[in-house]
Amino acid sequence: MKVMLRQNSLGHLVVYVAKKDLEEEVVKQEVVEEGKVFTLANGWELAIPTLEEPLRLPQTIEAKRLA
Repeated sequence: MKVMLRQNSLGHLVVYVAKKDLEEEVVKQEVVEEGKVFTLANGWELAIPTLEEPLRLPQTIEAKRLA
């Protein structure tokens, strides 16, 4: 699914999922073999295989929901 990454006014990383009309703050980031896994405030886990460093925001990327 396509998601948009941006920073909120407090400087925290936020994920917006348009198809679900969902906007949640990232509470945890893990580096895994395939890329990164973001854990959102609502409990969702999103796997993001390719993410450039340094992170340029806002940007739209492809993510896969794990949980």
